[in-house]
Amino acid sequence: MTPWEAVAVFAAGVAAGGVNTVVGSGTLITFPVLLATGLPPVTATVSNALGLVPGAVSGAFGYRKELRGQRRRILRLSVGALVGGFTGAVLLLALPATAFERIVPVVVGLALVLVAFQPLITKRLRRRATDRSSDRASATGPPGPVARFSGPLKDGPRHRDGGPLLFVGLTLASVYGGYFAAAQGIIYMSLMGVLLDETMQRLTAVKNVLVAVVNTVAAAFFLFVADFDWTAVALIAVGSAIGGQLGAAVGRRFSPVVLRVLIVTVGTVALVQLLVR
Repeated sequence: MTPWEAVAVFAAGVAAGGVNTVVGSGTLITFPVLLATGLPPVTATVSNALGLVPGAVSGAFGYRKELRGQRRRILRLSVGALVGGFTGAVLLLALPATAFERIVPVVVGLALVLVAFQPLITKRLRRRATDRSSDRASATGPPGPVARFSGPLKDGPRHRDGGPLLFVGLTLASVYGGYFAAAQGIIYMSLMGVLLDETMQRLTAVKNVLVAVVNTVAAAFFLFVADFDWTAVALIAVGSAIGGQLGAAVGRRFSPVVLRVLIVTVGTVALVQLLVR
């Protein structure tokens, strides 16, 4: 690797760390740069996964304030991320490089639709849940004191931890994350946005933890069974750790609307890149 290539890889690591913390899709910055240095695709993917681990941890630490009160949820969802990330890492070395080329753009496209229309989807789901509750109340008579004040519909149709649907969805997304990771964070945000009653910033904090879990378990697996470039890993690791802190400092100031627009914009660019590769 030439000095200029090293600078480019480091800069890509900083950018990827920042983008991953706020939105996701940082891999689409680092991966092409690694390929341009002459690394084979699988070696570049593995080196990238190893290098982005410090960035994911840095981003999660930067959002530590938004993680308060979400310990139970994070522990539960991290189990799926752990299993999914390991499975994806195994598939990367076991399957042909073209195995996910057709399904990935579809998954990313669907995730973008969910993020963009999440407020409308949530509103409709809540309305349906309220209507069903009203029908039951009409059939059974007026609610008692407990039902009147317990607020069972406060969170609409969504569970406190997203229910089995969110757990399965995030586990499958983590399989993809362990395999390639491009737009992984966007998929996480789309699923949690529909199934959890939380602010965008608190969801971003959870997303960063899950990404850190997936990257770490995949990296641990790759250390023992895959070829990687230590120079590229070190440059991306330092760069992404710096970028993670920068991304957290900036991203935590975004309003929900700005954050949603940013996610859709970056995700659209990622989708175009995936389609033209």
